[in-house]
Amino acid sequence: MTARVPLMLGLFAVLAVVPPLLTLAGQGFYITVVTRMMIYAIAALSLDLILGYGALVSFGHAAFFGIGAYAALVLQGWGIGDLFAHFAAAAGAAALFALVTGAIALRTRGVYFIMISLAFGQMAFFFFVSLSAFGGDDGMSLPRSTLFGRDLLRSETALFYLVLALLVLAFGFLSRLTHSRFGRVLIGTREDSLRMEAVGFRILPYQMVAYVISAVLCALAGVLIANQLQYVSPALSSWQRSGEFIIMVVLGGVGNLAGAVAGALVTIGLEELMARFSDHWKLYFGVLLLAVVLFAPGGLTRLVAHVTGRGEGR
Repeated sequence: MTARVPLMLGLFAVLAVVPPLLTLAGQGFYITVVTRMMIYAIAALSLDLILGYGALVSFGHAAFFGIGAYAALVLQGWGIGDLFAHFAAAAGAAALFALVTGAIALRTRGVYFIMISLAFGQMAFFFFVSLSAFGGDDGMSLPRSTLFGRDLLRSETALFYLVLALLVLAFGFLSRLTHSRFGRVLIGTREDSLRMEAVGFRILPYQMVAYVISAVLCALAGVLIANQLQYVSPALSSWQRSGEFIIMVVLGGVGNLAGAVAGALVTIGLEELMARFSDHWKLYFGVLLLAVVLFAPGGLTRLVAHVTGRGEGR
């Protein structure tokens, strides 16, 4: 685990005291911003499992994000408001979609996988656009899910701590998974898939399991974003959203779970900060991303680890 564990524990501890500090400072609005940061961190973690450890560059990953959001919207429309029911529906739908699409996409490599994942992502996007009963292209608002039969999530602080708890669980689960035998095999397929097959491993089942786990985690993040925004639209599943997830992972550090979390926090934070000063903030953010790719190819967390002498922190 190296130095990553105390670093992440410290980060989670800092996040835990954010709501009371912001409330005391009279800046309660920013609780929603940090909540959104953590939701995107869960989505970035899910992508890093297949991108950073499995070398699967998916431009359709936001499809699972949208599946989770629409699972919450559809169930709310049917009068089912329980959060755990939304999680279960989102996980089941995302797993099924991942199994069907993964059975095709995972038989390809490189640019072919990128294009097929993009195609499947766009199929999901236009399917959501076609749901006229749920707002079509314009989307639809929805109330927040109930928890244990009560409207506990009406409170921004309660939603914040729910998201934080799930972020900690997701990080802990993926940390154990990537350091297990399964994770080592997955990393081996990233480094040299032909050699892994030569020594007797069938890599497709490992990639499929990782793909499904990644899809389920991203769908859970989709349920959370639907609750945080109280609004769902097809834009949540667009290819641009998939690109944002990739940017978060690259910015933080590919194949580094701590980097995925940091990349999401920094990306959303910079978006909020830069948008306040300029309408052209995407240009400045693009320059920053280019600088990271050119001068710190391991991402921000690898750069910080190198500067502080703590190693790579993977």
